[in-house]
Amino acid sequence: MITTANMKNGVNVDQLVETIEAVQGNPELAKFEFRTKNNWIEGGHCVSSVKSFYGVGAEDTSRKETFTMECDHPNVLLGEDKAATPAEVVLHALGSCLTGAMVYHAAANGIDIEGAESSLEGGIDLHGFLGLDAEIRKGFDGIKFKLKVKSDASVEQLENLARFSPVFDMITNPTPVSIEIVK
Repeated sequence: MITTANMKNGVNVDQLVETIEAVQGNPELAKFEFRTKNNWIEGGHCVSSVKSFYGVGAEDTSRKETFTMECDHPNVLLGEDKAATPAEVVLHALGSCLTGAMVYHAAANGIDIEGAESSLEGGIDLHGFLGLDAEIRKGFDGIKFKLKVKSDASVEQLENLARFSPVFDMITNPTPVSIEIVK
């Protein structure tokens, strides 16, 4: 007998519920480790590759392809404008994760999302990066995220669902980062 998956917002809700139940039964299944390898090309141009990760209690072998991402800087920032800046990639990751979190949690709660598009802005004052003023931060001084959603759910409901985003958590709460230089 052929059954149709219980799909909502492009999410297989039955599979999502099974995942939640599996994690509740064995909390170790929830532990993941994501990895990237980054290679410097020249100037501000770098290429990262992504393939392997650890999750659901084992090293994952399901990915057949290696994903690559590039970063560079525009000419005005001494780059060759071959790719988005690292700061723009952070905005992409945040927007994608906030939207994805909202969609997945909406599906789990029976909420339809008919459409979503967002815009993000982050301001940086180069005085910090250039070492000209120690009082000015090197990164974003703030990020504005505007999400236009077509749904019957309330704005408050959708905002609460989006806040489940891991990338939102990484950006809004200090995440320890260790730096090890190997020669």
